[in-house]
Amino acid sequence: MSILTASQLAKFYGADEVFSEINLEVAHGARIALVGANGAGKTTLLNILIGKDLPSEGSVFRAKGIRIGFLPQRPELSGDHSLWDEVNAGAETIRAMETQLTILEHRLADETDEALHLQLMNEYGDLQEQFINMGGYTIESRIKSIVQGLGFKPDDYARPITQLSGGQKTRALLGRLLLEQPDVLALDEPTNHLDIEAVEWLEGFLKEFPGAIIVVSHDRYFMDAVATTVWELNYGTIETYRGNYSHYVEQRGERHERLIKEYEAQQAFIAKETEYIRRNLAGQNTKQAQGRRTRLDRLKKEGGLIQKPHNRDQMHLRMSGVTRSGDQVVITRGVKVGYQDAPAPLFSAPDIILTRGEVAALIGPNGAGKSTFVKTIIGEIPALSGEVRIGAAVKVGYFAQAHELLTPTNTLLEEIMAGQKLAINAARDLLARFLFTGDDVFRPISSLSGGERGRVALAKLTLAGANLLLLDEPTNHLDIASQEILQSVLADFAGTILLVSHDRYLIEALATQIWSVSPGKLDVFKGTYHEYVGVRDSQRALAARQAEKKAKANGNGSNGSGKSAKKHGLNPHDLEKRIAEVEASILPLEARLVEVTNALAVASIKGDGGNVRALKDEYQAVESQLAATMSEWEKLSS
Repeated sequence: MSILTASQLAKFYGADEVFSEINLEVAHGARIALVGANGAGKTTLLNILIGKDLPSEGSVFRAKGIRIGFLPQRPELSGDHSLWDEVNAGAETIRAMETQLTILEHRLADETDEALHLQLMNEYGDLQEQFINMGGYTIESRIKSIVQGLGFKPDDYARPITQLSGGQKTRALLGRLLLEQPDVLALDEPTNHLDIEAVEWLEGFLKEFPGAIIVVSHDRYFMDAVATTVWELNYGTIETYRGNYSHYVEQRGERHERLIKEYEAQQAFIAKETEYIRRNLAGQNTKQAQGRRTRLDRLKKEGGLIQKPHNRDQMHLRMSGVTRSGDQVVITRGVKVGYQDAPAPLFSAPDIILTRGEVAALIGPNGAGKSTFVKTIIGEIPALSGEVRIGAAVKVGYFAQAHELLTPTNTLLEEIMAGQKLAINAARDLLARFLFTGDDVFRPISSLSGGERGRVALAKLTLAGANLLLLDEPTNHLDIASQEILQSVLADFAGTILLVSHDRYLIEALATQIWSVSPGKLDVFKGTYHEYVGVRDSQRALAARQAEKKAKANGNGSNGSGKSAKKHGLNPHDLEKRIAEVEASILPLEARLVEVTNALAVASIKGDGGNVRALKDEYQAVESQLAATMSEWEKLSS
């Protein structure tokens, strides 16, 4: 059953048509990815569907009472409330229900009229069932899970919203929406400010999300994990594809080939018929020629002509002039990465030799030091200790994430020609390959969008003749078509690549090894991203058992004086005993939570207000005790 339907939608800005004749349906529980080129109108269409904008023509039907949660690309959050308060606002419905339940409990306890008591009892039972189904008794732990999953630390919880960066504000609003659990969740580029760990957490959350999801995204891996339908908006029309992103790519190619063949066949038919008419209109076969002309005119007038499939303007990227480097391309020895005035290094790197032809993907949380490491390799930031060497005959090409190597006051033409022996016509031809034509070449760098700056930086990179590419988030702000072209070119690149990226699709396609940064260290995994994830997930599945073994191993160590070392103030024997005691107390607490939940349901049905209040208090007490017990177990086992 559809909960949102769009009919004959059109949007115009003056005489410019964004799209027209759009017909769409959103079913309950749908998982829809909306894709298309930058500027195709995806955000405009999304805003119309959810009621943030009005169409120029057509209509949108939304089911009665439908709740829509919307995450814009750049949310505006203000006020003196904290991050925790912002996310907690998503529990407003639950908090209101909690208050109403308390009111009903008091009324049930005081009501003596049997009929009114029965009415209140039914009302209370219905409300509490809804409250339990919405997870009302576990709301605090859910808030904590969401803010942690989105990459916030406990120190961030009390920070005022005004102190958060733009990306942090986006994550805070996303957390509030996830807690609200609306009927339709409309997300415009939700993964833009998330690292890989947070995106993976979001994917898992959305898979369990009960409502419908419409997401505008350029994150191909994310769409593979979440989407079951893809809407492609291009040239003012929309095409629907079943399946995730990979299915969409396959179907899109097949559909385009079929349309090309149908168009070419019809054009051949029209040419043949036109030639027949020309030759026979004044000859012996005049009637046949006139009949064919009539049928051909009818075909054209009645919309029977097949439109030629569009070949959209695409970026033309070529890496030319690549010379052979030595076998050892990047060598590190005892390197510590960070800044001289910082209290501690960001991380220590193992001794690394990156060999010719390898593609290393450098991944890790935001702020872990990935970009700093790249700048250390090129000598822009000195290593705190150790040595970084570039191998023989290596020529470096560097793509900076923030495009800080571009001069804001330069025009595009000046930027491309700076330091290069290029004629103006050659520079203009190069810019045209990156979709900058006409007077675009005279625009200042400062006026460009993020995606446009990325294309200029890539254009400069093609002139470097590099055989080692250091690419810091090269797909940021690129539309999907440009990402696919970049991926194809890099796959054919004859040199060596160090890739800093959150784009798992690109990493999966290219990487031959994974360099994973975590607080304080860098680990090197020789293998593909898929293999890395498999090993990582296996290790996480065994984490609890490994932590227990580690605690026991540490407890059996020596302090150098013949006495066993203490940990958490306990000797090894007492520590092991306490861990066992804490573990033994967890299961009964979890079982009691289930018992209290069931008892609450029974008490609600019976209308026993006093017992409901007592059981609710017990539930909260047991939940707090369980949380404290789990926290102690984690601490002792670490």
